[in-house]
Amino acid sequence: MSLDSQTVALLRQMVTNQIVPGLSYAILQKNQIVETEVLGYSQLVPEKKLLKPNQLYDLASLTKVVGTTTVILKLLSTGQLDLVDSVRKYLPRFYDPRVTIRELLTHTAAITGYIPHRNQLPAKKLLAALYTLQTGDWLGKRVEYSDLGMIFLGEIIEQLFNKPVQQVITAEVLKPLKMEHSTFSPRIADCVPTTYSSQHGLLQGIVHDPKAQILKEHCGSAGLFAPLADLIKFVQWLLADRLSPPLFTEKLRDQLFTDQTPTHSAGRSLGWDLRYDRAGRACIYHTGYTGTFMLLDRSSQSALIGLTNRVHPKEHNQEFLTWRDKIITTYLTEK
Repeated sequence: MSLDSQTVALLRQMVTNQIVPGLSYAILQKNQIVETEVLGYSQLVPEKKLLKPNQLYDLASLTKVVGTTTVILKLLSTGQLDLVDSVRKYLPRFYDPRVTIRELLTHTAAITGYIPHRNQLPAKKLLAALYTLQTGDWLGKRVEYSDLGMIFLGEIIEQLFNKPVQQVITAEVLKPLKMEHSTFSPRIADCVPTTYSSQHGLLQGIVHDPKAQILKEHCGSAGLFAPLADLIKFVQWLLADRLSPPLFTEKLRDQLFTDQTPTHSAGRSLGWDLRYDRAGRACIYHTGYTGTFMLLDRSSQSALIGLTNRVHPKEHNQEFLTWRDKIITTYLTEK
C-alpha cells in the first residue's frame, strides 16, 4: 500500500459518489509529484462534458494566498511594509488607526458592520462603503475569516505600485513563477464552469464571487483562474530548498509555517490557515469557495492540491465541505 493511499481513495470516491462533478488533484512528496489525476466531468448541465487536463478553475479564495499574500510578503521583505504598521498609514480613509497589517493578514482585524445591497453596488460605491465599517471588540484576539481584509491589502498594494492589484499579481507573482496559463481574464472555452441556472445558463470564465465581479482588476480576494499544473509550480517553488526566484526572504517563509496571529495561538499564519500533522508540525492550508484547496508541509516538502467545481450545477453543496475536511484529516494522518 503506497503512502497517501487512503487519501487517494477518498479523492476518487468523492467523484464516484457524485459529491463533485469532477476533480483535478496532485500529491507531492519531497517536492516531487507522486500522484496526479483528472477525474469525472467539467460540467453536468446543460450537457455532460468530461473534465480534461489543463482546464482552468476559478480559484476563488486561493487568489488570496497565491497572489495577494505573496505580493504583501514581498513588500514586507523589501521594507516597504511592516507587520506592525497601521493600515491607516497607507489608506488614510481607513476607519480605525489601531488595525495593523498583521491583523488584516491573519483575519484578526475584527471587521464588522453591514453594507446594504453590497453585491449590487458599483465598484466605487462598494469601496467607499468598506471604509464605513467598524472594529469589533475582539480585535487581535480571535480569527474571523473575511474577504474584506484581503481587499484592503489589495488597496494597499495599489497605493504602493500605482496600478490595479491584479496587474501587480500578474507581474510580480505569475510571470516570475512561470505560471503561464494563470490569468484574471481567461478564455471562456479554457475554463471549468461553475454554477448553472436556467435563466442565465453556465457561469464560465467569469469569476463567481460577487465582490470580485464588481471590483474587477481591483479585487485582491478572488478572481484568479488557473490549471492544476500552474499550482504545482507555485507549490514546488514555495517548498523548494531555496526560494528561486526569491520573491520574499527565507526568514519570512520560515514564519509562514508558524502562528502569526497577535496572540500566537489563534491558528493562522500570514494569509494562510494552519493545520497540524500527527507529529504536531504546522502545515499551511487554504480553501476556495468554488471547491479548491491546497495544503503544504515544508518539513517533508509534501503537498496536496485539489481542484473541483463543487458549486456546479447548484451552489449549495455542504456535503463537499464534509468530504474535503475528511480528506485533509486523512492526508495529515497518513502523510
